[in-house]
Amino acid sequence: MNNYLFYRYSISLLLLVAVAICLLQIASPLSLSAQWQLVTEMQIQDVDQVLYLYGYLPRIVMAFMVGGALALVGSLLQQLTQNYLLSPMTLGLSSGAWLALVSLSIWAPSLVATHGHWFAMLGATLSTLLVMLIAGRQGLGGLPVVLAGMAINILLASIANALLLTHDQYAKNLFIWGAGDLSQNDWSNVLNLAPAMLIVPILLLLSPRILTLLKIGEGIASGRGLNLLPVMIGLLSLSIYLVAHAVTLVGVLGFVGLIAPNIARYLGARKALDQLCYSFLMGALVLMGADMIALYAGQLMQVLVPTGTTVAILGAPLLIYLSRKKFTANDQQSLSIPLGIKQLSPFIWLSLLLLTGLLLLISLTLSPSLQGWQFTIPDALTWSFRWPRVFTSLFAGAAMALSGMILQRLIANPLASPDILGISAGATFALVSVTLITGISIFEVGALTAFIGSMITLAILILLSKKQRFAPSVVIMIGISLGALIDALVAFSLISGSDDIYPVLGWLSGSTYRVSSEKTWLLIILFCVLFTACLALQRSLTLLSAGDDIAQARGLATNKARLILLSLAALLCASVTAVLGPLAFIGLLAPHMAVMLGARKVVNQLVLCCLIGGALMVLADWLGRVTFYPMQLPAGTVASVLGGSYFVFLLLKGRLSN
Repeated sequence: MNNYLFYRYSISLLLLVAVAICLLQIASPLSLSAQWQLVTEMQIQDVDQVLYLYGYLPRIVMAFMVGGALALVGSLLQQLTQNYLLSPMTLGLSSGAWLALVSLSIWAPSLVATHGHWFAMLGATLSTLLVMLIAGRQGLGGLPVVLAGMAINILLASIANALLLTHDQYAKNLFIWGAGDLSQNDWSNVLNLAPAMLIVPILLLLSPRILTLLKIGEGIASGRGLNLLPVMIGLLSLSIYLVAHAVTLVGVLGFVGLIAPNIARYLGARKALDQLCYSFLMGALVLMGADMIALYAGQLMQVLVPTGTTVAILGAPLLIYLSRKKFTANDQQSLSIPLGIKQLSPFIWLSLLLLTGLLLLISLTLSPSLQGWQFTIPDALTWSFRWPRVFTSLFAGAAMALSGMILQRLIANPLASPDILGISAGATFALVSVTLITGISIFEVGALTAFIGSMITLAILILLSKKQRFAPSVVIMIGISLGALIDALVAFSLISGSDDIYPVLGWLSGSTYRVSSEKTWLLIILFCVLFTACLALQRSLTLLSAGDDIAQARGLATNKARLILLSLAALLCASVTAVLGPLAFIGLLAPHMAVMLGARKVVNQLVLCCLIGGALMVLADWLGRVTFYPMQLPAGTVASVLGGSYFVFLLLKGRLSN
């Protein structure tokens, strides 16, 4: 065993040195002998030598330090909770720190260099506390904490995007930073991170005994005098401080803290100290390797490839693998949401119809101007611009709500929706890829491309989760992984795009700004056809919701019916994505709100969730137009903030009620 330990560390260290040498060879035109001579003699004579000493060497050191720190924190979190899917990313640490830094960069940019890490620590602490409050103590060991972290990540990212869209002069640099960039201009960032790295030996000294006792069992740990709450608070505080420093200097590199500890365990690290030390080494190796790939790809394509993009591309498949390995068909552990009232009343129908009509009236007639608020019937020119936006929002929200309702009933998963399962991401990936490859405007690509992307994603999802019989945990984790891949593509587009890519970025926020009347009519017609088809198939959806055995006993061809309904859900999502862009939370939230209002039967829920989804999107579009007048926020961004906030509120309410 000791020999294996020695060989494992020796080979890993040699591999780390080899990766560092390869990275320097890719980055710098200097030969190895010239590099060695420059380091030993420190005689600078040309620009390449300056770049080597003050650009590439600190970049490698930063990759080693940040990768090791994130992996160490990831290993610590996973051992504390015995949850191998936990990391600074899934716990919400990174997104909280990122939002705090975006806010500070916009409103107090002079404080970023001197006090940025303290604000990042505050944001990371608040987001982590919120995730833990939603998941609860028992939820830290399974899926609930990952789902809570996912919801918080989407919400905080939406708020950060809203801030960037209203302060676009900061957008380019902040997008590069947020994508995870290791580029260095001197040794200042390394020197800034060095004091925080003193936490590493402190964690290595204090935590192994605690983690060993926790692994044996909380009861035994308490019997040995270990008070769990203060210990977790202390270790989490040190971890948050370390992650906040890293995010402040290089941006978000979330998957490192997930990948490295699992690689360490796979290669034989079992004891607490061994897992921590070897995870640190694997984290440095993973990040340096990802940075090497990013540099090489950037040279081939003549663009800047963020290191965070390559980390996400490496990490998402591992997350899929871990999800399929960890969770089974019997794993139904999830988050609780309040059920609401039991019976749908005519008063609710009337109230929702009146509310939707009122929102349409306000959106069409009430708007700010240079003279103040005006409530007027729009003239012909204003009407020609305004009605496509309003009615596109209405039918887009209804379509996403209907798609989410079908998915939730078919998969028997209350947290299923087109955005969480990756179906929206598949449509987005197809549209963005065609735009980047062919140069065709994303507004002209069409719904067919989006539908193909959605169906391919849906097929992958079904294929990967079929073995576990579509267990909610597996389906959701695979969807989150696919979404992470799309985020990596989007981040790459943000960094590498020329001027013609910025309309794509506006579209990615779910904007109604460029919607034409022709596309509005197309969306309305598609929705009406698909809505009618769903009504015709309501018996099939009811039987499939009850289970395949009951459905087959009633004579239903379950496979055929499921394929048709899944295709309808994908087509609804693709239609919206092609016209408006990806929308988050509407497909998740509207079906739940319908159930909370008493819509238990399929037909009632089908109609009611469409009304709710449409009303939410009309409200989001109007708020996006008037809140920061004369500036505008995309309806999708506003809907994500509103829907995400309410969804988090529901999760908190469900958690506290239990």
